[in-house]
Amino acid sequence: MTDPANNNWNLLGLEGLSHAEISELLDVASSFEGGFRGDELAGRIVANLFFENSTRTRCSFEVAASRLGATSINITSTGSSVAKGESELETAEQLDAMGVDVLIVRSSVNGTPQRLAARCRTPIVNAGDGRHEHPTQGLLDLYTMRAQVGSLKGLKVAIVGDISNSRVARSNLHGLESMGAHVTLVGPPGMVDESFEGIGPHGQTVISHDLDEVLPRVDVVMMLRIQRERGGGSLIPPDYRGSYGLTAERAGRLQGHQWLMHPGPVNPGVEIDRAVLDTYPRCLISNQVANGVLVRAAVLTRVLARP
Repeated sequence: MTDPANNNWNLLGLEGLSHAEISELLDVASSFEGGFRGDELAGRIVANLFFENSTRTRCSFEVAASRLGATSINITSTGSSVAKGESELETAEQLDAMGVDVLIVRSSVNGTPQRLAARCRTPIVNAGDGRHEHPTQGLLDLYTMRAQVGSLKGLKVAIVGDISNSRVARSNLHGLESMGAHVTLVGPPGMVDESFEGIGPHGQTVISHDLDEVLPRVDVVMMLRIQRERGGGSLIPPDYRGSYGLTAERAGRLQGHQWLMHPGPVNPGVEIDRAVLDTYPRCLISNQVANGVLVRAAVLTRVLARP
């Protein structure tokens, strides 16, 4: 979305992005499937500010920047002046003053990228903020689904697990509904409450606490891990795996008709059994990881598009 104060195009969330804007990003990602020239962003500097741990998101931004010919600077809490008491905002302002071309920001605090966008001249990309949103994960999930089914319109998707603490669920919810898909959020009452019902852009989100009732009628099942670092562990019912995990027995009843996704990292034996991860015929988890590079390359080229 464009910031009228400085004409930057910031990606702070999928909430509010139109069908056309999302489609454009997915189409650009698709154009990279044939490879990169290697000089698309030559001379540009990408600053990765990861104040919270990450593997897939940080590394795929680094790989995407490298493939496009850009230079990456990597900042973490433990390896920067944040460890000496400098705030995340102050750290971002230092890099803004140095003239980097884009700030990729991950934080455990809701709204950090929005606050940085209001203070910095440099474009901001949200790489995940607290429980709020994770827009590039949402985009790569949409891209992965679209690659398999051709169109997201009318697609039926179940997102299962610790919804209340999941920024991935929120971004997927907004993105999928904008693209015409139908979303059902599934989990125990302590992890998905009725306040989520109808919160998407078209107000069509459905809540369920019965995974076995939902599974036969959806096209895609996205399993989420329990967010222990955000307090989700205290909400785990005694038989979470039996009620909400994709066990080998439950996966067998699906007969391979549904696509299986997970944003990672996976906790085998909790939300998905190891045997399912190893043998389920329509598992797209590796596709998601690979597509993360393409989608984040598309975001970088959109953010850094020269006038």
